[in-house]
Amino acid sequence: MKSLKKIKNPRSLSPTETILESISDGVFTVGLDWRITTFNRAAEEITGVPKEEAINSMCSDVLRSSMCGSDCALRQTLDTGKPIIGKSCYIIKADGSRVPISVSTAVLRDDNGKLTGGVETFRDLSEVDALRQELKGKSRIGDMTSRSPVMQRVLEALPAIAASPSTVLILGETGTGKELVARMIHNLSPRRKGPMIAVNCGALPDALLESELFGYKAGAFTGAVKDKPGRFALASHGTIFLDEIGELSTVLQVKLLRVLQERTYEPLGATRSEVADARVVVATNKDLSEEMRKGLFREDLYYRVNVLRVELPPLRKRREDIPLLVTQFIERFNRVQEKSIQGITGEALSLLMAYEWPGNIRELENVIERSFIMCQDGLIGIGVLPYELTAHVSSIPPSSDIKSAHDLLDAKAIQFALERNGFNRVAAAKDLGVHKTTLFRRIKKLGINLPKRDGRHSNPNT
Repeated sequence: MKSLKKIKNPRSLSPTETILESISDGVFTVGLDWRITTFNRAAEEITGVPKEEAINSMCSDVLRSSMCGSDCALRQTLDTGKPIIGKSCYIIKADGSRVPISVSTAVLRDDNGKLTGGVETFRDLSEVDALRQELKGKSRIGDMTSRSPVMQRVLEALPAIAASPSTVLILGETGTGKELVARMIHNLSPRRKGPMIAVNCGALPDALLESELFGYKAGAFTGAVKDKPGRFALASHGTIFLDEIGELSTVLQVKLLRVLQERTYEPLGATRSEVADARVVVATNKDLSEEMRKGLFREDLYYRVNVLRVELPPLRKRREDIPLLVTQFIERFNRVQEKSIQGITGEALSLLMAYEWPGNIRELENVIERSFIMCQDGLIGIGVLPYELTAHVSSIPPSSDIKSAHDLLDAKAIQFALERNGFNRVAAAKDLGVHKTTLFRRIKKLGINLPKRDGRHSNPNT
């Protein structure tokens, strides 16, 4: 009854008008002069414009959509005669707020088939957009994005780790994002207003690395004509990130141990110690406990750096993040290279999902960047992916059609998922992000052999 109060004389409405007033989607029609001829109740509520003001006004003055102008969906429909379904944009209300909507359009004709105008329906997507942002927030902290359960545990622990002043050890294979995590720890920490200084301990010989870390005084060696502050001094009140700490010599390990124990260090040629006021975060792709057993890494230093520990899984153990990361990289390269690549084909994504990624996220980013250069527009397909990705799918003949290629890549992705989950089909379906019945159907269609309990393989088609 409350909604009917907005209708001055409901009995005078035609059946069509009554239907329009009762639906939740905004609906309006325009004549060939682009002036609004009808405007329903939902359109009033979404736009905030009363019907009395909207009628006979130009539609661009009422909707003020991000598509108004050359990208107008209704204009395209009137020019081509083809409807547009579910195109996303936003409208700007009188108070300046933006309302995300999806738009559908169609032409209006009289009884003789003559074009008389157009009709546009639009749906308020505010709740959908809020939900999308909420889900995005759950999968992202800072610049790191993930939907993987194992990565979720890492992301959830980072705020508490960042709040602590203790030393952090980040473990993970090359390319898993160790420096990115270190920067996130710094940005979430009380020291975020200070500098973040990164040092690659494996890139310099001992003599140079020592002077880089601790600095030197004038006259410390030939050519040292003036004092030079080291990275610990530059990181004062901030964070110092020591990457590849497993490459440190035993001599430098002793000096780093002193910094962590006493919070002091001596620049080369100095006669007194200086205070190290920097949070220390270290990283390595080596197994430090194994290095310690071999005598290559000091036991006392190991326990000093292994106070708070972050272990990053390789990309092959978080494959569900590949589509998310690909989308993120495409959005970034679109901005940087001023392109409009729309995404990636299902066939190409299947190939990315099946690949083992020895170089992890860094390799994936490199692949997308190279594909971006080769792809002129539209979608990234198999044809622009680098050879090292397509070479291992040797069963795809050059003359195969897209459907055959898709099936072969699909079979390989399913086989990997089954092997990762001990051939548990329910767990494999969850890993692939599909319903279990969908996976069962694809296994049968693709003829993938599954092991029986006696260790033999079964044919799903028999």
